[in-house]
Amino acid sequence: MLESFKKHIASRLAFLNSSKLLIAISGGIDSVVLTHLCYKMGLNVALAHCNFNLRGEESDADEAFVLQFAEALDVEVFVENFDTKAYASDGKLSIQMAARELRYRWFEALATQLQFDYVLTAHHADDNLETFLINFTRGTGIEGLIGIPEVNDIFVRPLLPFSSQDILAYAKQNHLTWRDDSSNASTKYLRNKLRHEVIPVLKAINPTLLQNFQTTLNHLNDTIAIVDESMDAFLNKAIDNVSETSMTFKIAAFKEVENIKSYVYETFKIFGFTQWNDIENLLDAQSGKWVSSATHRLIKDRDFLLLSEIENAKPILQVILENASKIETPLGILNFEIVEGPQKSDSKTIFVDKDLLHFPLVIREKEEGDVFFPLGMQGKKKVSKYFKDEKFSLLDKEQARLLCSNNDIVWIIGKRADNRFKVTEKTKTILKITLE
Repeated sequence: MLESFKKHIASRLAFLNSSKLLIAISGGIDSVVLTHLCYKMGLNVALAHCNFNLRGEESDADEAFVLQFAEALDVEVFVENFDTKAYASDGKLSIQMAARELRYRWFEALATQLQFDYVLTAHHADDNLETFLINFTRGTGIEGLIGIPEVNDIFVRPLLPFSSQDILAYAKQNHLTWRDDSSNASTKYLRNKLRHEVIPVLKAINPTLLQNFQTTLNHLNDTIAIVDESMDAFLNKAIDNVSETSMTFKIAAFKEVENIKSYVYETFKIFGFTQWNDIENLLDAQSGKWVSSATHRLIKDRDFLLLSEIENAKPILQVILENASKIETPLGILNFEIVEGPQKSDSKTIFVDKDLLHFPLVIREKEEGDVFFPLGMQGKKKVSKYFKDEKFSLLDKEQARLLCSNNDIVWIIGKRADNRFKVTEKTKTILKITLE
């Protein structure tokens, strides 16, 4: 296996030869073999072990084993202890997800602080098959069927071409010892159930299962390349506008393709959506209808779909004291400055008579029945009518903010000032308000 491993590194992962590497080691056979292979190749490695404190003395024994193994190889080792149960409880996570978050966050921190180029994990061909089957049973698109990526940012998995049998044979041949995690024997977890009860049956039916699986993965990756090329061309037609807070898609572009649902899925899957029928129906729905995921909302607005991120802590009301010089708002930073005389104003800058203002000022969202007196016009106008005349999208209306004195609108921020607070010949103190 060592020679095969060397050839694999040379052909696929040659960059590891000149890199500073951190190996994630549990003490189990897979990470022990990965460490030994890298050591035999003379790669520049150090070890990182997580003690999740989930199995009492067994967890501590794993840590002691890793320390002893590192000493035997004369390589540097880092150990971190976690209160995994508390972290899972605080974050309302399963123990498995909590442990995953903790270890990957720590690996990334170590790599950044100590300037490791890559973190190696010991995922192998059987792990890849298990991941495929998990995604398959839960329902997924093609991206969920391509298995574990060999290189994902700083994380590299050099053992993916090798089976658990290959790893066991190498460990025995080199008289290696390792730790067995007792929790791996439990079939209450889906991965373990597949590992112990399903995959052995599949291998008995077809002894070349892993080789055939790898061939399938290669074909799927080729297919994804074709899908990506097609989607790039589609999105160039479909995306009408991209801003810092939203994206606008042309509905007509979706209706021009034969398989609408497939394009809907490929376009919006990364934003957490799962209601594909609802999104497809949105194309013909009335303006104002919307569908949301945990993180994003998709709104029908005339001939467009507006995609925006859901703000979990969006401020509804902000108070501005008289001596404030600047304040951060959802639209940007408002600057307040006393000036000698009015200069040129525009949609981002207004000049008002400070003595007409009643502090504290308030920044708020539009409310039903709001009216203002648009600067340069006679009389008043409903804010809702102003939005309609200015062709505000549904998203624009939601994101609009009003600067108010008492409950009188001073400025539809970034859009139109109110006539009641304008600078006149009688003005003594001019306040310049600018939106950055």
